[in-house]
Amino acid sequence: MTNEKQDQFSSKGTKLNTGLKYRKILVICIDRDDDIGSKTGLETPLVGRESCIYGGTRLALFDPEDSDSNAIFAAVKTYEELLSKGFECEVAIIAGKYNRGVEADEKILYEIKNVLLQFQADVSVIVSDGEDDETVLPVIQSLLPIISLQRVVIKHSRTVEYSYAVLARYVKMLAFDPRYSKFFLGVPGALLVASGLSVVFGLTKETIALVLSILGSAFIIRAFDIDKSIGSLGKPTPTSFIKIFSIVAGILIIMVSLINGFSNIPESLVDADMNSLKIFTNKQIMGKFIEGTITFLWIGIGTIFGGILLSNWFKGSIKTIYDILRLVVLGLLYYPLYQFAKVLTEGTNPFSLVSSLLIGLAVTLIAATFLFQYYRNRKGGESLKH
Repeated sequence: MTNEKQDQFSSKGTKLNTGLKYRKILVICIDRDDDIGSKTGLETPLVGRESCIYGGTRLALFDPEDSDSNAIFAAVKTYEELLSKGFECEVAIIAGKYNRGVEADEKILYEIKNVLLQFQADVSVIVSDGEDDETVLPVIQSLLPIISLQRVVIKHSRTVEYSYAVLARYVKMLAFDPRYSKFFLGVPGALLVASGLSVVFGLTKETIALVLSILGSAFIIRAFDIDKSIGSLGKPTPTSFIKIFSIVAGILIIMVSLINGFSNIPESLVDADMNSLKIFTNKQIMGKFIEGTITFLWIGIGTIFGGILLSNWFKGSIKTIYDILRLVVLGLLYYPLYQFAKVLTEGTNPFSLVSSLLIGLAVTLIAATFLFQYYRNRKGGESLKH
């Protein structure tokens, strides 16, 4: 019997185009991963129109995005259409197991046998929402011939439509949400304005430096919550003053470190014709710059981290655990970066750099484990996600 002949019902109702007559048809909705059981607690098989509608409604209430509920209602609709054409039929929901596999198929086989004890069908019509459910068709065919297969496709779950909807939502959020628009629109806007003014005033050579300065400033402001700290000046508290002072002091020290790094580069290493690319790729220049920068740079960053730590400490915030870890990691990275500068300038053995990184990683893991355990015991199991 071909599939075309199997899928075509005659207008008379009880005859197929093959000329054969079937007295009883079982409409089966397959849920191989047992969403209906795991989400609603209902036990399958569910046999009968009212039981299937109840199961589909419960599943839709528990998880409106699950397509299995639509497949259940589609099975009920098919059942009603067959009844209206004069067929003697029944509808049932068959479920497997969450992990699918052989156990799920065995459960489906067992449930179909139970349904056939209640309704002795001659053939079956299968309704599913995907190819995964259709892998059990050989299992069903071992007990009951299949004359039709119906796949339910949810229109609003199509990949392209869903992607456009998600993209539009994020674009709208970036454009109108102040938390994101000031960075994703404000920074590019400032770059465009700066570039335009540079062209107008004939400062095209300085455009790159200006763009990098704006980007660097934006990254620093967002990384250290400087905008939030400035905004808190309207409601001054001791902790906000500590944070603001430490951030300003840290930035000044970082600027000093950059000046010190440039002054540490011997003039003999910098040629008059050397462009910026050659400067950044010259190992001696970069090594000398790091050597002159690293100490004050680490002090500046440590000042910022320390001020944030004190601010959270006085507020009794559990975020102090992350502040302490930041300082620990910052201290542990100082020596590897110093060794990296030595490798560039003196060509020392990089083994000491690798070993110091591994030691730093081990110390970080130990410190993180100790701090988390300490705060968990102190807070009585309080979550550390705040």
